[in-house]
Amino acid sequence: MKPPSKIEAQKRADQIRAFQSELAQLERDKVVALTDEQRSAIHAAHETLLGQLTQTFDIDRTQREKQLSLGMRIASFLGALAFAASVFYFFYQFWGRLSTTAQVLILILAPLSTFVATILISWKDQSGYFAKLAGLVSFACFVLNISMLGQIFNIAPSDKAFIVWSAFALLLAYSCEVRLLLAAGILCFIAFLSARMGTWSGIYWLYFGERPENFFPAAAFLFVVPQFMDHRQFSGFASIYRVFGLLTLFIPILILANWGGISYLNADPNFIEGAYQVAGFVLSAAAIGLGIRKKWGDVVNTGNAFFVIFLYTKFYDWWWDVMPKYLFFLIVGLTAVLFLLILKRLRSAGLLHRGVAND
Repeated sequence: MKPPSKIEAQKRADQIRAFQSELAQLERDKVVALTDEQRSAIHAAHETLLGQLTQTFDIDRTQREKQLSLGMRIASFLGALAFAASVFYFFYQFWGRLSTTAQVLILILAPLSTFVATILISWKDQSGYFAKLAGLVSFACFVLNISMLGQIFNIAPSDKAFIVWSAFALLLAYSCEVRLLLAAGILCFIAFLSARMGTWSGIYWLYFGERPENFFPAAAFLFVVPQFMDHRQFSGFASIYRVFGLLTLFIPILILANWGGISYLNADPNFIEGAYQVAGFVLSAAAIGLGIRKKWGDVVNTGNAFFVIFLYTKFYDWWWDVMPKYLFFLIVGLTAVLFLLILKRLRSAGLLHRGVAND
């Protein structure tokens, strides 16, 4: 039998807690009555299983432990930022006093030693909080490594650094199951591929952001990654890929829907804006439908958010200058009420209940 993952272990613990709470309520309502032997047997079985899962995966057994875990995640994130900033300022304060040989040795050893430390900590620390902290520090050291080696040897800045940073962040993310490092790796990959698209289109790579269409290939790639890679062992990884893919798609569309003059398309800016406005509505609605059908709650929520953004943007374009402000906001409010009624009807019909689920 295949051993459970940490995600499955936490789900099992949550199921046990929900079962215990519901059973207690049923007993208070006199719907069911267990004997002392039955109650003791169930309690003993649950405690044994929870003890095994806690020892193996360091799961949260109670709601209080979940709240403490949230605080620990916040503390590890802030601690990682503080350590990374400390490394950054330490480098720059003492950098000029070191010889070139010492500088190169430090730049090579810093990310290598912190990477090894991160792997060792991840093996010892089942909770993952200290591994996340060490991983973020290692990534910061690696970014400094590439940047400062380029300065030492007078290497021209290149977009290729992004793909190296992305590979290192993804290696750490999958090795230690750190979602924040996955997000960092994805952002670096978006920057690399978008800069490549800009370069292939004939512009200098630093100006790739001036043409929002450069981001579309990265958006498509990120969205389909979870379809070809099994992420069931990595909590939330598939959702992060999909959400970043949608953000990389919808944000450029939103920009082009309002500033068509920066598009690659050789057409009237008003026509370009209108085309991207239609594309925004169609694609956000398609994301909602796909999310419901595939049981991707993250896709449904992202599609909902951008559909509303596109809708309110059009309201502003149409009516802000020609309508009294009280009437404009009244229409916006009534639209929100209509949207709520539609979602309520879908929920009552069971569409959202059957279609939307977490990974």
